[in-house]
Amino acid sequence: MNIEKFIQRSETLHNRLADLYQTASVLPWISPELLPQAFKELYNTSKIVQLAAEELHQQNEELIQTRNWLESERQHYQELFDFAPDAYLVTNTEGIIQEANFTAVKLLNVSKQFLVGKPMINFVPLEERQHLRTELIELSQSDRVKELLIRLQQHHGELFDAALTVAVAQNPQGKATSLRWILRNISERKGVESAVVKNDSNLLYDRPVQKFSKGETIPLNPLVVLYVCQGLVKLSTYCETGEEILIGLATAEMVFGSSLTSLNIYQATALSDVELVSIYAAEIAASPNLSHILLPKINQRLRQTESFLVISGRRRVQERLHHLLQLLKREVGETVPEGTRLSVRFTHEDIASACCTTRVTITRLIGKLQEEGVISFDLKKHMILKDFD
Repeated sequence: MNIEKFIQRSETLHNRLADLYQTASVLPWISPELLPQAFKELYNTSKIVQLAAEELHQQNEELIQTRNWLESERQHYQELFDFAPDAYLVTNTEGIIQEANFTAVKLLNVSKQFLVGKPMINFVPLEERQHLRTELIELSQSDRVKELLIRLQQHHGELFDAALTVAVAQNPQGKATSLRWILRNISERKGVESAVVKNDSNLLYDRPVQKFSKGETIPLNPLVVLYVCQGLVKLSTYCETGEEILIGLATAEMVFGSSLTSLNIYQATALSDVELVSIYAAEIAASPNLSHILLPKINQRLRQTESFLVISGRRRVQERLHHLLQLLKREVGETVPEGTRLSVRFTHEDIASACCTTRVTITRLIGKLQEEGVISFDLKKHMILKDFD
């Protein structure tokens, strides 16, 4: 019996009992004292049943709304999974495919109904299967995201080089329950990178551009190196007192990432509108040509880091500020009629953290340099350095 029929019948029963009770109460030849106590209790009980039915009906309506909302949310996230631009798979810890999105179906050239239930190892050449078996055993005993470079073979298709990112899902007891896979075909990139490199256009080939507005914190993935296409990124850490310390600036055509540092706290903040592309560390390791492109950019960051170290090692604050302004002039300076203009506004707090001093001290020293005519500011509060060597 469904809820609607139950409510209808309880209402009918209550109405009949009410009529019978009223009739028995008004009949002149029946004394109220003679009305059976059981009949009174039955009438009261029917009223309770009716109230319970109404409450049950309300709860049922709420459950229907909740179920519809949950179904809508499930459908939303299912579509995000199915139509994601990257190939996604979910397997058990033995590598048996449980879920696959449309991009994975296309990449492996097999229909979804035949893909689910198949071992991942079926899409790996025979000579590389033992390697994947070993990796699966290690993954099931780990809780870390891992990058794998391996060749995959399409169903009745060709071999291709793939970068696999694998994350382990665990239950509350810490036991691995499933593996989450991202599959990327890197054959085309490797083909492009094998050509003679004349500029950085190959580095950006077929890579999505991430955009961040001024002031936004840029999320860092330990498996990824970020390349700056446009803008300026502030790299910083924090000391024990909670003060921010400026440790680097990533300008256009420079790289940065948490994989390039040993600091436990490492933060990247957009100092202007920024455009970035991601390059997986596994790709760099697999491509000598890509490594060749990025090595000078990594060296550039290393040289800049050493310059910041030299600044912090100066004994006098005036010397630290002087050398910092020289560094900023070199990194983000642009020539204007009045001298060299810093293309980005730095707060006194930023400058103080790089000089290992207080904001008050920097404000005083900058005011002194303004009085001496060594520096000035334009209408947008950008610092201009005059004959600053």
